[in-house]
Amino acid sequence: MPRILIVEDEEIIRSALRKLLLHAGYDVADAGSVDEAERDNNLQQFDLIISDLRLPGAPGTELINRAPSVPVLIMTSYASLRSAVDSMKLGAVEYIAKPFDHDEMLAAVEAILSQRRQAPAETETDDAPVPGASEDDPSSIMYGECDAMQQVFRLIRKVAPTETTVLVNGESGTGKELAARALHLLSPRASKPLISVNCAAIPESLIESELFGHEKGAFTGAVSARTGLIEAADGGSLFLDEIGELPAEAQARLLRVLQESEIRKVGSTQSRKVNVRMIAATHRNLKAMTRTGEFREDLYYRLNVVQIRIPPLRERQADVLGLARKFLKRQSERMGNPNLNLSPEAMRLLQRHRWPGNVRELENAIERACIMVEGDVISPAMLDLETEGEDVNIPESLVEGNNEQAQDNDGSNDLSLEDYFQHFVLENQDRMSETELAQKLGISRKSLWERRQRLGIPRKKSN
Repeated sequence: MPRILIVEDEEIIRSALRKLLLHAGYDVADAGSVDEAERDNNLQQFDLIISDLRLPGAPGTELINRAPSVPVLIMTSYASLRSAVDSMKLGAVEYIAKPFDHDEMLAAVEAILSQRRQAPAETETDDAPVPGASEDDPSSIMYGECDAMQQVFRLIRKVAPTETTVLVNGESGTGKELAARALHLLSPRASKPLISVNCAAIPESLIESELFGHEKGAFTGAVSARTGLIEAADGGSLFLDEIGELPAEAQARLLRVLQESEIRKVGSTQSRKVNVRMIAATHRNLKAMTRTGEFREDLYYRLNVVQIRIPPLRERQADVLGLARKFLKRQSERMGNPNLNLSPEAMRLLQRHRWPGNVRELENAIERACIMVEGDVISPAMLDLETEGEDVNIPESLVEGNNEQAQDNDGSNDLSLEDYFQHFVLENQDRMSETELAQKLGISRKSLWERRQRLGIPRKKSN
């Protein structure tokens, strides 16, 4: 059983992470500071250390020096994201921004431990890739028995050992980041960092600084020079998720990275060579965006050397029950009830459902059912799939104005709600801010952004 040490001074976060890892089957110890961790434990006996960046006394990066043979994953708030990038240069194997997603944390932990287990075999062959040794790795990271996913696995195995730029296309929740992780772990760069960036989650005013870094005094608040995410990925891979949301200025600078393999920090006159393998992902039609001028055509062709399309779950009927059983096994073990199973009616419901949220929606449904179940059998009611898509509180005036349209949609409340949402956003986004739109719809800004992503409604970008 892998041993993991958590070093975090906030009791709530430390306790939540400890429970998450214990339920996932790991042996976990924790401490509130670097000194406490070293005093109470033999650091070299752990398989992984997860540490906050900012701690009382020594920073979390000090653990890299005190336990040189143990991989260190750094947690950081967004405000100190650039400091986390610096920690990657010091030797951290990965960083995760807080508040973190549980699935993201578990995926990162599993990937680091898997890479650690493979490390002895890799060192015997230096940096040379071992094609035969990695044949089954995509299917160990992603699940898929259907023909469409088997084709994805074959393409990943073929492309991963090369230096080719890859564009991963798929709807939200299909597993684009898992595909990027598989491409990285199967490549000769597996021992170097994989830096993941959600281009839609970083404010436009900061994205160039985050990607390329900046010099001291480059802009107000730049009190010191910072390393960018691209430079932090030097020697490894850079995964740009939702690249369709990248502003025009950043697109031009990214094109230079792809063409010349060099970057220039914001406020600097000097360029620096970098060796980065680029993997991009989007749920949008970049080709169509080039025709409207939203995305640079030259950048599109640079990125789209090889395209991997991750099919939506509704096109993977043969995988639905297999995925459900996989999630059920994991969740039931976490809950301490390994005898949980799906009723025949629940299985039929899972197969009939269209899964607009794809694999992520299926996993959430199984987790919810495992919490709500009384006994050992999960019924259709516990999956709670009938209320999908109804978290948006549409204003009454909008619903009344579209009453006839709602009646013409074959009684499908989900479809009419999606239509109302899309109509309202497109009609009002030119004169309303994102905050005002969210308030009018009765949802949070995060929910508004997630719905934009799922429905493919681009946000208006400021000039």
